[in-house]
Amino acid sequence: MSTAKKFAGQTAVYGLTTVAGRTLNFFLTSLYTRAYPPRVYGIFGNMFSWASMLNALLSFGMETTYFRYLNKRADDKQQVYNNSFAAIFIITLLFLFTTLPFVSAITNWIRVDSQTSVADYNNYTRFFIAILVIDAWCVIPFAKLRADGRPGRYGLLKLVNIFTFIGLNLIFILVLPYVVNHQLPGAVWIQSWFRPGWLGYVFLSNVVASLLTFVMLLPELLKLKPNFDAPMFKDMLRYSWPVLIANFSFIINENLDKILIGKLLPENISSTQLGIYNACAKIAIFLNLFVQAFRLGAEPFFFSQAKKENAANTYAQIMNYFVIAVSVIFVGLMANIELLKYFIGKSYWSGLNVVPLLLFGYVSLGIYMNLSIWYKLSDQTKYGLYISGVGALVTVVLNVVFIPAYSYMASAWASLIAYTVMMVLSYLWGQKNYPIPYNVKKNLTYIISSIIIVFLSFSVFHRSLVVGNALLVLFAGAAFMAERKRILAILKK
Repeated sequence: MSTAKKFAGQTAVYGLTTVAGRTLNFFLTSLYTRAYPPRVYGIFGNMFSWASMLNALLSFGMETTYFRYLNKRADDKQQVYNNSFAAIFIITLLFLFTTLPFVSAITNWIRVDSQTSVADYNNYTRFFIAILVIDAWCVIPFAKLRADGRPGRYGLLKLVNIFTFIGLNLIFILVLPYVVNHQLPGAVWIQSWFRPGWLGYVFLSNVVASLLTFVMLLPELLKLKPNFDAPMFKDMLRYSWPVLIANFSFIINENLDKILIGKLLPENISSTQLGIYNACAKIAIFLNLFVQAFRLGAEPFFFSQAKKENAANTYAQIMNYFVIAVSVIFVGLMANIELLKYFIGKSYWSGLNVVPLLLFGYVSLGIYMNLSIWYKLSDQTKYGLYISGVGALVTVVLNVVFIPAYSYMASAWASLIAYTVMMVLSYLWGQKNYPIPYNVKKNLTYIISSIIIVFLSFSVFHRSLVVGNALLVLFAGAAFMAERKRILAILKK
């Protein structure tokens, strides 16, 4: 089996799992935007944005560090596993000791909706502390499954998590209210404790799903040994802290805009504007999930290829097909935006103009993730810190300056610009420090062509389904004809 074909197969498994999970979660967005007004949904976006940033801190870059040290210390994989998990476990204990006593103070800081009671917000905060800690404990066991080449079990656990979360949401938002409203058996007992429309049930569902996942990972957790290699641990921390900063900077790019919308806009509109932006951003998730699926398959694969003679050519080849894939997805999603908008409530449609900007931001992000392998393989993770730091700075400055005047449109532009800057910087520094023969001319041709087509479809032809999909077919067909010989050659191997 060819290297490219093997990589495609592994990424496909992770991709199917990610696509299935995120697609099912996307349907929850449709449910949420109909069950909750934009003001309440804004709380949802704000809480998960804070959680995403804290999750990056708690994982401490140990996932990437784990893969790197499996490659560097292939003779001591068990100790790498022990040390990686120990680092996260110690950090989460410190996190618990510094958050649980100060729940009220944390609530006052993150609160964006004055109409929601402090008591409810305190409960939301406690739920998220639990989610963050449990999910952090699952990071390294999940990484072990990927390193061991077990995408089937990885995917199964992820799907169980998603189905549990979705099932509980459906129970709390649809089933129990139906039972109460129609006075079915058990209605009296349910009424004694159930609060219709309470957002906390969404967060409680997440706690239960995370806890179940942790329990199902016990076979991997029981493989941990009470051994601790201090010299290796210190070396791993030196490698991981730039990765941590880089990851945290990336999460800032992804989530800080939602936090700043809640902070910088007037209190009477901030939560509503945040709700609209967060809902429309979910439409862009279809491209982001492909990017994330690629990362899941690419990271362990790239490390495993590092010592091979033709590694650089392999990375360049994968980049070619990645750019084609994200460009086609970009065009396809925008061609069908008039259908996709029905997945969110009509009261959220005023924010659809952010979708093409966010989508192209994810195109740049995906290319950056592909490019970033150079500093991970060369143990120059400080460059990841520099690049992500610049991206985070762009995000902060553009959002702080322009949100008061342009609301969430400023956030969408800031996201696009930040990811594009990161992509360009990674390419330029990478070619100086770890040259990879990327076909820049070809890749730019696909990217620029997709941008032109999206502009025509969205702005000139006013989101026409017929014209948009005709342009999609032409673009995809042209890409296939240009690449058909290489694609068929890979499939024959």
